[in-house]
Amino acid sequence: MRLQKLVSLMKERNFDGALISPGTNLYYLTGLKIHEAGERLTVLIVSADGEYRLLAPSLYENVVRNFPVTFWRDGENPYDKLAWILAELHLSDGRLLVEDTMRADWLMNIIRLGPFEFYPLSSLVRELRMVKDKGEIEAMKHAAKAADRVFEEILSWDLAGMRERELALKIELTLRELSDGISFEPIVAGGENAANPHHEPGNRRLRKGDMVILDYGAKWKGYCSDITRTIALGSPNERLVEIYEVVKEAQERAYRTVRAGIMAKDVDGAARETIAKAGYGEYFTHRTGHGLGLDVHEEPYIGPNGEVVLENGMTFTIEPGIYIPGLGGVRIEDDVVVHDGKGKRLTRAERELIRL
Repeated sequence: MRLQKLVSLMKERNFDGALISPGTNLYYLTGLKIHEAGERLTVLIVSADGEYRLLAPSLYENVVRNFPVTFWRDGENPYDKLAWILAELHLSDGRLLVEDTMRADWLMNIIRLGPFEFYPLSSLVRELRMVKDKGEIEAMKHAAKAADRVFEEILSWDLAGMRERELALKIELTLRELSDGISFEPIVAGGENAANPHHEPGNRRLRKGDMVILDYGAKWKGYCSDITRTIALGSPNERLVEIYEVVKEAQERAYRTVRAGIMAKDVDGAARETIAKAGYGEYFTHRTGHGLGLDVHEEPYIGPNGEVVLENGMTFTIEPGIYIPGLGGVRIEDDVVVHDGKGKRLTRAERELIRL
């Protein structure tokens, strides 16, 4: 059980307990599908002795079953109940791990409950989540296939004249038809807007001569995919065609570098060196990739400072890009898993430049 693995790590690192609020860590550790409860305190308390208890508002009474839980109702003070649970689990002081994304007002109230020392939960959970098991990888393969299918659909649409935001919405709806949902809001960036890596789709209409960046992802059983393809409408600027080939080569070199036993920064270095040699180093403005799983961005990060040693079961993106202000940009992204000691693409959509 994943909770027991966390408890073992807590004992090893001399932590007394953990406070885990709703999010992907709670789902990963327990399988409980508890969404953000707004202002209502919801927290899983775990002790290094192996005991645990969920504190949740009563609106989850029909959701949480066969799990140790204490409910509280509107009108009650949930922090009084939390203090009681902490005492019952012998956590009146000590070193506590806290969910990184816990609401500040929750944490400020918890601070008043005892002389605790607080540390980020991610410092331990990242070690559990970085290496995916067979079931997790199968879910990610399904999410990746959905992303590939959406790209095939996009190529059949009449894109010229369509607004960026219109295309983004159409991509989102198609993703929802083919999967459990989206892993993030789709990015559509046409022409000069493609010079912004995280452009927010707007009212600009796509037109002939544009290079268009399409960045989106699907979810399946909670697990994410994340793909980027850059396509041409008609005949784009020849410099952008040259840039496309540089990015494609950089992505391929980085992919071929992936193997168990090397550092994440070595993968980044392969992409970065290729782009720098072509004279575009200053226009590659972000890391080469990021880990992928229940969160669309998680460990391991594939950047210049990536000290994580790659292992079988690690999943991440490889997504170099070049962005020229006033002209446009190109990014190509695939999801990759380390399998049998080397990299294996999960996303398989066409990587050659497609002109529509």
